Amino acid sequence: MLEFSKMHGLGNDFMVIDAIHQSVELDPQRIAAWADRHTGVGFDQLLVVEPADDPRALFRYRIFNANGGEVEQCGNGARCFARFVHDKGLTDARIIPVQTQAGLIELQLLDDGRVRVNMGAPRFTPADIPLATDTRQDRYRLEVDGETLTFGAVSMGNPHAVLLVDDVDSAPVQRLGPLLESHPFFPERVNVGFMQVIGDGEFRLRVFERGVGETRACGSGACAAMAVGRQWGLLGEQARARLRGGELSMVWPGEGTPVMMTGEAVTVYDGRLHAAEYR
Repeated sequence: MLEFSKMHGLGNDFMVIDAIHQSVELDPQRIAAWADRHTGVGFDQLLVVEPADDPRALFRYRIFNANGGEVEQCGNGARCFARFVHDKGLTDARIIPVQTQAGLIELQLLDDGRVRVNMGAPRFTPADIPLATDTRQDRYRLEVDGETLTFGAVSMGNPHAVLLVDDVDSAPVQRLGPLLESHPFFPERVNVGFMQVIGDGEFRLRVFERGVGETRACGSGACAAMAVGRQWGLLGEQARARLRGGELSMVWPGEGTPVMMTGEAVTVYDGRLHAAEYR
């Protein structure tokens, strides 16, 4: 039997496993079976708590998409990770440094129940995202499905492309999302954000996540949109990100500094999985 928690951050939902105090066998087929919303637990991402091998971190934070592929970063998941390790008694710290594939990030439990995440500094160099070009640009252009798309590109520990749209409700997320996600311009594929700027302190966002599809919220995607919006002169240092699952508070002073993201993290239920049935 495998013990787990089902959690969500703004409707972006997760299966969270303590792999410190129980043995967990992971492979893409098994994770994809757990992710199935008809025959498994159902989730956008699997989050795994492991011992850190970085002495600066309290835990190692691993993320797997619903298709079983491991990825570098998940902002909504990071908030749930912090809530999980605290509520399960794995730490009593309220500031929690964790090790990820993208590097060290810091999670902070606030008195109001929300979690603030230091997501690190956005990276715009093409090799860091990565992109199939050596030339950094504020705006890139690609021919996709018979039209020229203009977008910003940034790494938040994972790759993001951000398009500016007039109305997120009518944005062609399901048509353009998959085409950009797997475009050769993005060697490791990409998360695709569709951003509607309301004012310099507010934007709306939908995100088509690589390996998942559209989710109700994407924390790293909101950070990416904040960074691109600031680079384009559309957003101020503080902004509210409105996603389909709820709102995030964003702060980014500018290039070379970390994006601070604050939002909720909710435990839905705890469960036990007959893991042997998914071998």
